[in-house]
Amino acid sequence: MKYRVLDDDKNIVQVDMDEKIADAQAALDLIASVFYETNSNRLVLNKSCLTDDFFVLRTGLAGEVLQKFINYRVKVSFVGDYSDYTSKSLKDFIYESNNGNDIFFVSTIEEAVKKLKNAT
Repeated sequence: MKYRVLDDDKNIVQVDMDEKIADAQAALDLIASVFYETNSNRLVLNKSCLTDDFFVLRTGLAGEVLQKFINYRVKVSFVGDYSDYTSKSLKDFIYESNNGNDIFFVSTIEEAVKKLKNAT
């Protein structure tokens, strides 16, 4: 994994990773590694680090993975293009997440940093 600090005040870190988050344990491993290496609990990740199953809500993977971030008080923005998804439930899920305070699905790194800076 590679890390890049995007905001010093809030210690927002962009994480570049080769592997994908395929289950809750992978999310937990990511959280632990990033915190150990950077002491950050505000992460920017590329959408490509999530498996396709994450975006099929009936698999339960999204809930399991995102629950790890919430349980360990880690705020995260996933950066990517979500316009290709047609599932109404997924669109609603993304909308609700973006109106929350912990998990964000955004299209640019700048938007990710802004969301994470404003999160309480």
